[in-house]
Amino acid sequence: MRREMVRIVVHEMMRKNPCPGKRSTTEVAKKMVAKYPRSLQDIIEGDVIGPGYHSLVKQLQYRIENVKRSTTPKLRKRKRPNNESDTDEVPPEQRAAMQDTYGCINWDLKSLPLGGTPDSQRQKKEQLKMMFQQNDTNTDEVKCLMMLTFYTQRKQVNQGDNIKCLLEEWPIWFNELGMALHFKVLTGIGLKETFTRHLTLKEKRLLNYFNTVGVDKNKKFLQAVTTLKVMRGELIDCSVDVKDMLLLLLSYFNEKDDAMFCYVEDTCLAEEVQMDQVRLTPTLVVCGQSCFSAKRFMLCVDQNIILDNLPSFISAMCMMFGSYYCFNIHYPSELASTLEFLQTCFFSINPEKGTKVEKTNTSCLQVNPRVLTLIQELSDHEWRDV
Repeated sequence: MRREMVRIVVHEMMRKNPCPGKRSTTEVAKKMVAKYPRSLQDIIEGDVIGPGYHSLVKQLQYRIENVKRSTTPKLRKRKRPNNESDTDEVPPEQRAAMQDTYGCINWDLKSLPLGGTPDSQRQKKEQLKMMFQQNDTNTDEVKCLMMLTFYTQRKQVNQGDNIKCLLEEWPIWFNELGMALHFKVLTGIGLKETFTRHLTLKEKRLLNYFNTVGVDKNKKFLQAVTTLKVMRGELIDCSVDVKDMLLLLLSYFNEKDDAMFCYVEDTCLAEEVQMDQVRLTPTLVVCGQSCFSAKRFMLCVDQNIILDNLPSFISAMCMMFGSYYCFNIHYPSELASTLEFLQTCFFSINPEKGTKVEKTNTSCLQVNPRVLTLIQELSDHEWRDV
């Protein structure tokens, strides 16, 4: 019924304008969702995903492209002349700007805190170092000092200081408290609290969808579900469900878990990890044969172990996700769909423009189409269960 509605609406749109643009389809989708939110809005367990109309925009645009495809003559792509060099390409720094600032509200502060000076920033940084070395857990003081030195932290990241340098100068930034504080100021979103709140709302719905509708759509995905059930065994707790959910997301989007995890022996120490086996992007080093059997996790960023003893999978996962934003790291293409789904549905980061993934080709859609399809199907799945 929804697809038929899209066909009718696009037919009427193209009678008025044979080539409706993205702005037109977005306006139409907004009005349709505003009038019929219960039927058309992107919603999971009562939580509206993004602005609520992205999946309908996707359907309208895809339908327009399909209709136009049959009437538009194919153009042969011109070959690049042999004497044309690649020197006119946009520099990576410029291309990266949108990905770096995506989802951030305080990416680059223009001035020091009131009354602050470069000397006072250095003093506070040294004070944080001393507190870390002395295992001083005065949370309020750490929070205050991290907030006051946020300006300098961002300057160092945005100027390109590497992770090893940042780890040496700001060791307290690389624990759960420090990462959460930086992420909160940077994006305006609580890292772990936002994730856990959305888990309670959506985790069961997502797992139910994967184990019912998802297994009927793809034989390969059915095999993945069956394998994970065997690996999980009789284990039942919140952390196990999260591991199950994440591994199923990777399988659903046909993305390999070795792009996110590196498996080592359960007794492996940080200095024993073979870094040539670990990716440059944030990676969870799993100490065990699988996520289900692992007792601890390490977080590796830019082939540097920044945390070597994370017993909680939820904490490890939040730290991994937060690293992409805190250190200006793009989502790798091998994990683009999974990370964008987590970002949209579990971390509530939904900017109007841009993407955290460096695009390999042009796209008129704001959000990954595969992510939008899953969001729409989850909404439909919820509606059918009512």
